[in-house]
Amino acid sequence: MKRRSSRKRKHNTYESSTASTQNKSVDPDKRNKQRVFRVNFVYGIVSVACVGLILRLAYLQITKSAQFRSEAVTSTVTTIPVLPARGRIYSADGTLLAYDKPEETLYYTQIQGVNTTVSEVAAIAKKLGPALGIPGTQIKNAILSDMRSKNDYATIALLPLGTYLNDKELAFIGENASSLPGISVQVNGQRVYPFGDLAGHELGYVGPITSSQLNQYVYQGIGNYTYSENQIIGQAGLEATYEKYLRGEVGQEIQEVSSTGNIVNGASYEPKPVAGDNLQLTLNARLQAVAQEQVQNVVSTYDAASGTRIPAAAAVVMNVKTGGILAMASYPFIDPNWFTTNTTGKHANYLNTPGVQTNNAIQNPNYPGSTIKPANMMTGLDTGVLTPNFTYYDAPGPLYIGNRPEVEDASYGLVDDVKAIAVSDDKFFYNLGLMLGKWVGSSSYSGGAPIDGLANLQTWRDTYFIKGIMKLVKGEMRFGLGRLTGIDLPNEQAGNFYIENAQGTQVPLDVPSVEASLKKTGSYYNEGSPFDLAMMAFGQGQQVTPIELAQYVSTIANGGYRLQPHLLDKVLPPGMYTSLNGMEQKPVLTFKTKVQEKLKLNPTYLNIVRQGMYSVCNVNYGTGYGSFYNSPYKAAGKTGTATIYMNGIKTNDSVFEGFAPFNNPQIAVVVMIQGAGYGAQYAAPITRTLMDTYFDEQHASFMPKKDWTNSSVPTNWFQSSAYTVPEKSH
Repeated sequence: MKRRSSRKRKHNTYESSTASTQNKSVDPDKRNKQRVFRVNFVYGIVSVACVGLILRLAYLQITKSAQFRSEAVTSTVTTIPVLPARGRIYSADGTLLAYDKPEETLYYTQIQGVNTTVSEVAAIAKKLGPALGIPGTQIKNAILSDMRSKNDYATIALLPLGTYLNDKELAFIGENASSLPGISVQVNGQRVYPFGDLAGHELGYVGPITSSQLNQYVYQGIGNYTYSENQIIGQAGLEATYEKYLRGEVGQEIQEVSSTGNIVNGASYEPKPVAGDNLQLTLNARLQAVAQEQVQNVVSTYDAASGTRIPAAAAVVMNVKTGGILAMASYPFIDPNWFTTNTTGKHANYLNTPGVQTNNAIQNPNYPGSTIKPANMMTGLDTGVLTPNFTYYDAPGPLYIGNRPEVEDASYGLVDDVKAIAVSDDKFFYNLGLMLGKWVGSSSYSGGAPIDGLANLQTWRDTYFIKGIMKLVKGEMRFGLGRLTGIDLPNEQAGNFYIENAQGTQVPLDVPSVEASLKKTGSYYNEGSPFDLAMMAFGQGQQVTPIELAQYVSTIANGGYRLQPHLLDKVLPPGMYTSLNGMEQKPVLTFKTKVQEKLKLNPTYLNIVRQGMYSVCNVNYGTGYGSFYNSPYKAAGKTGTATIYMNGIKTNDSVFEGFAPFNNPQIAVVVMIQGAGYGAQYAAPITRTLMDTYFDEQHASFMPKKDWTNSSVPTNWFQSSAYTVPEKSH
């Protein structure tokens, strides 16, 4: 107990001692004085700051007010066009074929009183040039040239098409914005075609508005749409045809810029840019790739073997029920990326080669050869010159037509209508043309004569001859030959018809003039000969395009409906989709099948023609039998071998047309290879491959399941010769 009490006392003694010491060390009056000093000090600082602020405001208000009022008055509201992303383009299966890749590019806006003098422009160019790796004088001259050509304060692009800013350049411009008045960065779209030359001619390409297009697009506008000067537009192919859907709506960036070039109150957008609509095509991506590869392989093989360059070729696959184009290959191939990445110079020699920038499927008429014979057979039957039981004896030796002996590779003996198509009997069709023009007596020993005798030769030309020619011409034109098909691609060229002049040279036949003259007088002066009748019936008196042949064969296949060929399937609302697979969107527009004419074809006559084309592929004497004898489906077709001259050397066009399956036609295929030789040699095998490819994609029941595929671009596309050959060109 004592010990506990002692501890307690000691503890209390310590606490008391501590408190006493603290009370003695701090004087309450002193503490109050310190507190007052601190408060007064803070008040003093605040007072000084307030006085300084008041003085500064007075200085700005009184001394600088005039300057600020001037700057406020001279500030400029500048509008900079903000370009929209172009719409995307997809194949039938949803594969992305063209899109805009966002990239930053540089613009210069003229600001009144800020950057419009030569010295001001030179100062900007001097600072900007080294950062961009461009001579300052080049930038200065570009700006001044544009300023001299316009009186308004426009915005111009400083970088050429396909040139964009990198991170280092973007950082420089951002850091030096205050000393670069009028310089702005915008996100634009670089057009990208991810598969290079795949359907290059059909897709087309884009480019800036040229000087020759300024008036139409910028100053006048198209419809209710006025383009920005900096806008990229479709310059070829579908990019041009469907420009109004793909272009989108240009927006406006509104800036208030002071006289020193600084943006006041930030930028606003009114209206905002709106991306363009997307296109879905009828093109089948895999079929397109196979078509191009097949054509390229034949061209390369032929060139290597013969030492002669094939100048042009084309292949077309068309849906006979809708007119949709499933594939369209035009050789030489072209990569649209060259035009959007500013690399055309690298391929300049290639691009300047005749035919490279031509879509040979729609713009390059050639002699069709014997592929024209089914149409002329129908004309012969319709006019009564031929009958379903007609036979012709194809004797050995030449057939004299006037003073010209015409021979063929073989003599076929007694030939009826069906076999004449199957074996492609030239003499049969020579005779058909002569009968239509009332030229009689041609044989292996006599050239024949007009039905009224030689004394009336000119009268025969002006009446019987020209009427016979026109029967063949009109019979072919009803199927779409020698006329525009209306395909949705720019600059389609129609085929032509020819007769000879007095010098024996083929000259174009002015069909409208002939028709008008015959209607008015019953005659038309000309210098033709019976040889023209034979050539027109045989396929050497006309030139047609592959797309015309495709429309013609489709019309035979579907029973007489001449359909407008088209590449557009749907226009879809904007959206940045890498693929349309599995997506359901309500179309803005759907292309509806257009029947240009329902031909009134005699079913019996049509059946004769179709049976002849069936025999071409399925009877052992048919000219296409070698390519189709083992096909799991039944095809119908016609070979064509047309005589042409390349570089002064006589050679042949290799042509084939066909449709399949015979009993329920789905597709028509046309292949035309200029100068390659016989139709059965190159064009027919390509046709077979394209038909097989299509039916394998469709998983047709008659195709072996092991060969079934999908419709996407083949995985080896970038290793195929169809891709690598053009890309390596210079």
